[in-house]
Amino acid sequence: MKNTPVIIDLQNISVSFDGTTILNNINLQIHDGEFVTLLGPSGCGKTTTLRIIAGFLQQDSGDVIFEGKNINGVPAYKRQVNTIFQRYALFPHLNVYENIAFGLRLKKMKEDDIKAKVQAMLELVNLKGFGSRNIDSLSGGQQQRVAIARALAVDPRVVLLDEPLGALDLKLRKDMQVELKNIQQKLGITFIYVTHDQEEALSMSDTVVVMNNGEIQHIGTPIDVYNEPANAFVADFIGESNILDGVMREDFHVEFSGMRFQCVDKGFGKDEPVDVVIRPEDIDVVPAGQGMLQGEVTSVTFKGVHYEIIVDVDNFKWMIQTTQKASVGDIIGISIKPDEMHVMKKSEYSGLYGDYSSFSEEFDELSDPTVVEEEEE
Repeated sequence: MKNTPVIIDLQNISVSFDGTTILNNINLQIHDGEFVTLLGPSGCGKTTTLRIIAGFLQQDSGDVIFEGKNINGVPAYKRQVNTIFQRYALFPHLNVYENIAFGLRLKKMKEDDIKAKVQAMLELVNLKGFGSRNIDSLSGGQQQRVAIARALAVDPRVVLLDEPLGALDLKLRKDMQVELKNIQQKLGITFIYVTHDQEEALSMSDTVVVMNNGEIQHIGTPIDVYNEPANAFVADFIGESNILDGVMREDFHVEFSGMRFQCVDKGFGKDEPVDVVIRPEDIDVVPAGQGMLQGEVTSVTFKGVHYEIIVDVDNFKWMIQTTQKASVGDIIGISIKPDEMHVMKKSEYSGLYGDYSSFSEEFDELSDPTVVEEEEE
């Protein structure tokens, strides 16, 4: 998508509420026809960013550029964007047809053109024949499809989606993820999607924008963000990660857990302190004494496809996802290939994530009946 023109350019956007910084000087370019997801925890600024693009909120400073033109101060109804909300915001007194036709009537389209457009939208969202249905008679997934059809009917240049699948159950949510991506690709419209669901972001997006504390932490493809996270926050927020303190002794050589390892990273200073990320699924379990490191298994959880085991290696709790069975108390070896280590610069998030000691403690507490009794009193 990077070879298509930039449709939205956010330049040095800052927003504060009651003295609290919500967005801190963010810069983001979104390309025409791109599916971009703003991903992050509650309060990170992703919905505020969406509201600024929509025109529902005015930034304190910075510029919103739409197709090369500054649209600061342009009201929401004059922007070529349309928003789909989690709560759908459908009109309960209008049937499906009239809900979809609503924006077209505001544009004073001819009745024949409205009919053709509504029918096309109903087919697009797999609701053909539902035009005369009352909104109250529809399931949550069907109502969401009507909201999508209504937003797309007016031919917006950009569609903004604020956690639109949050109210759906898991299976329907997954079905709608596929549906939304197919609709976006079919129409070639720019979608900007807000979610806190990492799997949703990875499965749907061309570009993922990871946010925290009002700042953009990482912009990249789903593969980039997962395999090459910019810092410890990104590594921890997207999937599970073992994040260790390390030292980059020289190009392609990193030291952690008291041992020196070959890696594929370079460009760091000699003996520079770094964070080392190793994903749980990238670790091979081998017999004790045969691995690079070894430790004691402290917990085992069966996950269906694999086992999730916690291993204590010199008082650092590693998470490993493996199809090999292990038991609590076993001593096992672990082996890691050079391209399965990712070395990152130290950041404000260093030391906050990546050790599964707390995971083990929570697991122990859940299985301790005295803890439950104390909480119930």
